[in-house]
Amino acid sequence: MKKLVIIGGGASGFFLAANLNKTNWKVTILEQSKHPLQKVKISGGGRCNVTHACFNPKELVKFYPRGSKELTSIFSHFQPSDTFDWFEKRKVNLNTEADNRVFPDTNTSQTIIDTLLKHTEKNNIQVHYETVVSDIMNENQLFKIITSKFVYEADALIIATGSSPKMWKIISKLGHSIISPVPSLFTFNCKSPLIQNLQGTSFTEAEISIPLLKHTEYGPLLITHWGLSGPSILKLSAWKARELAELKYNFILKINWVSESFDEVKNTLNGYKVQNPKKSIYSLKPYNLTQRFWQNMLNVLEIKEKVLAELSKTDINRITETLTNTRLTINGKSTFKDEFVTAGGVNRREIDFRTMQSKLVQNLYFAGEVIDIDAITGGFNFQACWSEAFVISQQFNIYEKN
Repeated sequence: MKKLVIIGGGASGFFLAANLNKTNWKVTILEQSKHPLQKVKISGGGRCNVTHACFNPKELVKFYPRGSKELTSIFSHFQPSDTFDWFEKRKVNLNTEADNRVFPDTNTSQTIIDTLLKHTEKNNIQVHYETVVSDIMNENQLFKIITSKFVYEADALIIATGSSPKMWKIISKLGHSIISPVPSLFTFNCKSPLIQNLQGTSFTEAEISIPLLKHTEYGPLLITHWGLSGPSILKLSAWKARELAELKYNFILKINWVSESFDEVKNTLNGYKVQNPKKSIYSLKPYNLTQRFWQNMLNVLEIKEKVLAELSKTDINRITETLTNTRLTINGKSTFKDEFVTAGGVNRREIDFRTMQSKLVQNLYFAGEVIDIDAITGGFNFQACWSEAFVISQQFNIYEKN
């Protein structure tokens, strides 16, 4: 019986194993930690954001800063609707939230973990934990995997180790090129007085951009202890991951807190002045801004508490300029919760995305974040893992002809 080894006991590795239900290969998973699927366990705040309710592959690929072209063919074989079917056939109901993120209805990642482990075991696949791979050799169409415990032999090898610098080094020895990894999905550090001590303050629809990079994003924005976060920041960090790394995360961020033009905001403020001349400027809450942000902004602008009728044209212009064209100095980044996403990995050009097999080394396959593919937050990274793993599984399953 031929031997198939999967290196990596994460989302890709176990989903692949769970789909090897009609194979005549002897399959072994090698996992370096004591416990499997640790990233699945902590994702989505421990709830596991399984996928995203986007069922058109052409639209789905737009959420991937790197890999959108290649994933088009992958998603034509296995996409979010297939993920729904796969889990629901195994009695795991998935729930779609208002923002189209998808979670198990139990609201715990353990449900996903238990399902993957159960079906891996059902397929008679061995899992060797605390097994660290130190080297891989390819000799006479046979892979020799050197580990901390044994030397494994495999006729076919699947590498699904995630963002592992050590494994990338080993892969490069096999002849593959590695796109230098940089962080993606991170938050911005900022010490501007405008946002100091305002952690927890959120904005429903902000417009943010990096003028130097000529890129704009829209969406919710959140002030944190260290600076700025929220969907708009995370999207910007993902799409410009490489450029921001080159800037060493020091740049100017432009923010329109209310997503309206200068003239629109100016007219709105002048309207308040006419309609409520005796109202205190400090008690005004335009655009549903929080009182904390509004009053802190006035303090930073050194506009003293006065009634609206006393606001000068200069006062209104300065407030308007701040609301629509704030420029903040960003000096560094922070990790977003438990999301560890990397832009970089095995060069996509060296992989046949019809099968996920290496174009350079026969019977060598890749799946998951070990490849230079990544997405914004929202369940997209897991979906790429499920889809790639499923496509690989079809190369090793036997189907009876009718």
